[in-house]
Amino acid sequence: MPGQIRRVRETLNKRRASKAAAQPDNRLALADEALVAEHRAAGMNVIIQVTWLYGHDVDLDALRRFHRNLGQGLLGRRIERPALPIARHRWVADHGQSDIEIAQHARPRVEFSDWVDERSQVRIDPESGPGWHIGVLPLKDGTTAISLVLSHNLIDGLGLALVIVEAALGKTRDLGYPSPLSRTRLRAVGQDARQTARDVPKVARALVTAVKLARKQARDKSGNEHSPAPQPPAFNAAVADDTVLVPAITIYVELDNWDARAEALGGASHTLAAAFAAKLGERIGRRRSADGAVTLQIPISDRTEEDTRAMALSYARVSIDPASLTTDLRDVRAAVKQTLTTLKETSDDSKQLLWLPSFAPKRTLKRMVTRIPADPDQSVFCSYLGDLSTFIGYPAGTMADFQNARATGQRERRQLLERTGGRMFILSGRLNGKIFISVGAYQPGATNTKAALCELAGLTLADFGLTGEIH
Repeated sequence: MPGQIRRVRETLNKRRASKAAAQPDNRLALADEALVAEHRAAGMNVIIQVTWLYGHDVDLDALRRFHRNLGQGLLGRRIERPALPIARHRWVADHGQSDIEIAQHARPRVEFSDWVDERSQVRIDPESGPGWHIGVLPLKDGTTAISLVLSHNLIDGLGLALVIVEAALGKTRDLGYPSPLSRTRLRAVGQDARQTARDVPKVARALVTAVKLARKQARDKSGNEHSPAPQPPAFNAAVADDTVLVPAITIYVELDNWDARAEALGGASHTLAAAFAAKLGERIGRRRSADGAVTLQIPISDRTEEDTRAMALSYARVSIDPASLTTDLRDVRAAVKQTLTTLKETSDDSKQLLWLPSFAPKRTLKRMVTRIPADPDQSVFCSYLGDLSTFIGYPAGTMADFQNARATGQRERRQLLERTGGRMFILSGRLNGKIFISVGAYQPGATNTKAALCELAGLTLADFGLTGEIH
């Protein structure tokens, strides 16, 4: 009898193991979980917006097919909260809104930019949905605008480029995610408890790493006590805490002109993009007070074609002296190359810290975020996507005349921007004969308007001997 009982138990265990193996692990990757925790603690809702402009009416049936295909790809999901507060969030299926949103009335062409801003603020929620939406606006000059807005918690920039190409080509994915709230409460608690228990040793090692890194930072600080540490910008607590729409513009430069200028300055396309970002950052005022250098924060993608992570990135920080940028790109090229080489060769222990956010109490995370000082380097986020597929320009079945992408926030609070020293985000890519450079910037104490940003962008183009369209 004991032998029979043992065999029955073994059989049941094998069946459970086989069933568990057949079910894909739909928990968020560590970097995705950390980003969700950070955004929630800070009250941030970061979005990516892609805009297309056609010189004529668009094929709405083709656009609806594109919309449907997006819902069958990596955008066909949203985030579900765990049953246990210390467990990780999970991906669940969500195919988006049932249809595209078409404006009832045409608007003047001069209001195109205003409409793009308005669409960027239409509600997005990666948890309750919708995680993304598409809007269409007919303009009175006969052109048509299309806007795709999505939560940055669903996908990063290069991943989105792949998603759009797949949707344009009609390629869909079976991600195998369950429907929302498909787990019973009892099953969800049990499943979260078991998987979280298996993670505890890794979290313990992450805590040890956190202590070691804190001690190292303290030693480095004490070793440099004679060198004054860079100070973050002063925060004016008297600033009103109203809602802010961060000014954003897009610059278009012909690729032939861009590449010729890069070559003449001793660099390549990506080097010129970094130099342009640094020079514009200098004009806006994002420099280190100690030496006047501009720090670029450059994302490095490691995304593969079948990758389902939202964030498949690591980051490099490069400090650049903006003095000679407009006449010689060799120093910039060397600085970026050396930084990327060092990043590849160095073990990044800080990645282990990604185990900690889901285990930290939400109140603790919120206090930590509110106490983080502004970045004393006032870094410029500079994302260069490189050569993009032509099919990105085909949301409605034919090639759009203009395309661009940008990252921004929804319902951002002025005091948060002021306390964190503002921000500057530049996203660029080569597409259909042009390079687009999307710029979003808010600088405490500056004139934070589109007109002012356009003026600074025009001056920076002239610094490099370039001409372009600025919208």
